[in-house]
Amino acid sequence: MLLRDGVEQTDGIYVDGTFGRGGHARALLQRLDEKGRVIAFDRDPEAVAAATSGTARVDDPRFFIHHSRFGDMAAVLADHGVTQVDGVLLDLGVSSPQIDDPQRGFSFRFDGPLDMRMDTTRGESAADFLARADERQIAEVIRDYGEERFAGQIAKALVARRESGSPVRTTGALSNLVAGAVKTREAGQDPATRTFQALRIFVNAELEELEQALSASLDLLAPGGRLVVISFHSLEDRIVKTFIARESKAVFDRRAPFAAPPPLRLKARGRFKPGETEIRANPRSRSAVMRVAERTDVGLAQPGGAA
Repeated sequence: MLLRDGVEQTDGIYVDGTFGRGGHARALLQRLDEKGRVIAFDRDPEAVAAATSGTARVDDPRFFIHHSRFGDMAAVLADHGVTQVDGVLLDLGVSSPQIDDPQRGFSFRFDGPLDMRMDTTRGESAADFLARADERQIAEVIRDYGEERFAGQIAKALVARRESGSPVRTTGALSNLVAGAVKTREAGQDPATRTFQALRIFVNAELEELEQALSASLDLLAPGGRLVVISFHSLEDRIVKTFIARESKAVFDRRAPFAAPPPLRLKARGRFKPGETEIRANPRSRSAVMRVAERTDVGLAQPGGAA
């Protein structure tokens, strides 16, 4: 939370960029007073439905949720008169309800349609991409977003199967095909892990979305406001780490060596990993990395905005 003179601002405005099923939003609400607000975003219509009328309903006048990508937070908040916030939380990746639903197509543990879209109301599914892309495009996606060294072999096998008249349309078919194309793998890791990750990230434009959200967060945060990002794989964490490092360092203009450097916009506050107790309670947290940064107060006005 935002600290002002060492005191938590319990009347602030906080953004939960990935509502999921509301764990973070509820934790924030518990620490806010009657003037505080939590504004949540989720691109998944099922998550929004759960928050408003379903199993994860948040019945609290201090809570608002929008069916929107978190990269669009600045525009959405501006429409509601909010120009500054006191904290932004981004919990990246896929949520447990999405993983556990075979119809969503995120997991190789269940057989179901190869969809992988976080927003099922728009965009191209993973199966549709594999049905139209050429071998080079498929290999690039699997290599670049999955860091998969057997990307070429997997792409070749996918195209060969498609040309035989039986394109991959289910998670089970994709998992089996990758298992046949990948001859070795790290102990304890399913051969399909990297390919599933790559297709999910590509279909949802997750890395581009993250970069957009980080930039929007920096512009929205009030002086002393906190940016908290939880990443689950190296590609995400690298983007977050680079962004915080860049905004936390003075950059000198070589063309004007005697000019004062531009003011720093962030202060890095730490990198955190889950402890053994948390991992035992939630095994999916074992790969999580949380980075925290604080907005500096140089050249910024005080927070404000209507609901």
